[in-house]
Amino acid sequence: MKKKAISILLTAAMVTAMFTGCGEADGESSQGSDSQESSSQESSSDEGSSQESTEESTDSSEDANAGGEEVTLKWAIWDESTTQYWGDIKKAYEDSHPGVTIEMVDLGSTDYMTVLATELSGSGSDFDVVTIKDVPGYATLVQKNAILPLDDYIKADNVDLTKYAGATDQVTVDGKLYELPFRNDFWVLFYNKDLFDAKEIAYPTNDMTWEDYDKLARELTDTTFGSQVYGGHYHTWRSTIGLMGVLDGEHTILDGNYEFMKPYYEMVLNQEKDGVVRKYSDLKTEGLHYSAAFSGGDVAMLNMGSWFIATMISNLQSGEYDSELCGNWGIVKYPHAEGVEAGSTLGTITGLSVTTVSDTPDAAWEFVKWVSGEEGAAVMASSGNFPAIMTDEVMNLITGLEGFPTDEASKDALNVSNLYLEVPYAPNVSEINSVLDSYHGSIMSGEMSVDDGIAKMNEEVQKILNQ
Repeated sequence: MKKKAISILLTAAMVTAMFTGCGEADGESSQGSDSQESSSQESSSDEGSSQESTEESTDSSEDANAGGEEVTLKWAIWDESTTQYWGDIKKAYEDSHPGVTIEMVDLGSTDYMTVLATELSGSGSDFDVVTIKDVPGYATLVQKNAILPLDDYIKADNVDLTKYAGATDQVTVDGKLYELPFRNDFWVLFYNKDLFDAKEIAYPTNDMTWEDYDKLARELTDTTFGSQVYGGHYHTWRSTIGLMGVLDGEHTILDGNYEFMKPYYEMVLNQEKDGVVRKYSDLKTEGLHYSAAFSGGDVAMLNMGSWFIATMISNLQSGEYDSELCGNWGIVKYPHAEGVEAGSTLGTITGLSVTTVSDTPDAAWEFVKWVSGEEGAAVMASSGNFPAIMTDEVMNLITGLEGFPTDEASKDALNVSNLYLEVPYAPNVSEINSVLDSYHGSIMSGEMSVDDGIAKMNEEVQKILNQ
């Protein structure tokens, strides 16, 4: 599963409102905890007839409406009023494609994918393009034959899928791809430079194993009452611990055998025992958010998604975060297992698809391709968001943004070699996620031992896989 190394854009918003959708959809609170509910199926006859039109797709977005015919594309989104990039994309595309009108339909963020699936199941649906919020929802739409496979379009237009760092491979269904990503969030390691400086300990690097990380966290820990320093911090999501083991490219949450998670559960539980990190049970009881923990100034390192960069920058600038406590911060690449390529990390994607009911699938594809390409990436970056691909223009914008760490290690942390989705496509993954989440809680709360908890994961998931 090794992917061609590429740089994935990481951008930082100047206002937190820009990230309303992401901040609450990070890690396992969105895609990581949601699950895919369906298996791939052969396209219906209606889908097949719609797909025949892909053979006539044009080679450039300018050609899509060369005849000057007026085209309106109906596009399903969520949270239009609080997410700046929807409007930015609409304006930029309409400005560069005369005769095309983008009609956005806000379905709301709550249960968006469920509402969308219901809409597309109705006989009166007239969406042309739909936004795919997570892999589970994508699976449902594939199963319902609600979205078109894009392979013929991709081939005709020579779309380079390697720009997506392997993410598209993980949402390919029976050899077919039904979405293109336009947004990507991935995991990095945040750290408080002042806490390192106070102990005269060298900063973390962009090539650390989990053993290196564990040793460093222990060196930084101070258990003295009243002046505690925690070497690390883990939010309560399963992704913060269980998914450390998927970075080798050989394991996923779909395996049915989860022995590969054992070393990471043992590492974190031992850190809890030794006061290196706060206890899972305390975090659940207190409801302490990871942002409050890190901004409090007593956490040296935090493994978290790139979306948190926007929060750090905007909240420090607004004064919501005390710069004396956490203003001197940086990021490095996610730690990895021994023998795994540095820059391997977890990710979540947001994509676009063309519906099977669209009367203008060619024009819809041109929109999908544009938004998911370099032009769309520049628009996303202009509002401080995370495109699925990067350009030199956007990289320069981000590294020069006021508030982004200026050290070279933080800049290099933007370079991702292998991106492994928290939730790759598979049938019944919703049920699998539910099982893993349940026993994650049992292990971390002490209700079950690591061995017993993993044994139950294996047993219950095997039942699902054998259905």
